[in-house]
Amino acid sequence: MSEPSTSDSAVYTHGHHESVLRSHRWRTAANSAAHLLPELRPGQRVLDVGCGPGTISADLAAAVAPGALTGVDASDTVLEQATELVVERGLDNARFHTADVHALDFPDDSFDVVHAHQLLQHVGDPVSALREMRRVCRPDGLVAVRESDYAGMAWYPRLPALDAWLTLYERVARGNGGEPDAGRQLHVWARQAGATDITVTSSTWCFHTEPERAWWSGLWADRTRDSDFARRAVDGGYASTAELEEIAAGWRAWGADPDGWFSVLHGEVICRAA
Repeated sequence: MSEPSTSDSAVYTHGHHESVLRSHRWRTAANSAAHLLPELRPGQRVLDVGCGPGTISADLAAAVAPGALTGVDASDTVLEQATELVVERGLDNARFHTADVHALDFPDDSFDVVHAHQLLQHVGDPVSALREMRRVCRPDGLVAVRESDYAGMAWYPRLPALDAWLTLYERVARGNGGEPDAGRQLHVWARQAGATDITVTSSTWCFHTEPERAWWSGLWADRTRDSDFARRAVDGGYASTAELEEIAAGWRAWGADPDGWFSVLHGEVICRAA
């Protein structure tokens, strides 16, 4: 997911620092949209909302070929990366352009599947966004959404710096108008958006091996110090630069611990349009 437009949206907490895109480029349909994959068929038309650099989008495009995938995002920069990726992969059934999830520039019933990953936690009105996603989904189509839930994340060992990170992140995200604990609320938002046939599941990412710890701790240490999150934390009066440095050091300490373990909880819904 990348930054939504501002018409009905929160400020995107993460921004597009390299440490953020490092995480986004790691995502695949297998590790981030497994709840949707069994529903995909060749020939379907798919809309990927908040597609970011397109790694999930490319996998979805491959799954529905010769059907078409349209990826939309508010950031021209990440859409350029998405376009380059599908060209590299030889996928000619994917296209990308800018859009606002609250006002998608598509007629009613345009797509068989509408997908979003870690988008709704960053918008100011997730119910309105889901209504718009349902509008462009054809009758009997699918709207599939997956959101992380920060309060549901767990890690070992329980370092005070990571406790401070979670408290700070939730304060900054909510100060920006988002909802960091979106995963547990997806089914409620879907029902409020008018969905009646909702399949609810959850899944996790888990980081434990030495390479996994190095990657996860490194990107969060860098985000804490250098991304838009860091700037917004300081500018908003939520933390000092010294406190951010302490949190970043805690992330590096966790990553260096051979017993380190981190689980990221995600809520998932598949809504069958009516």
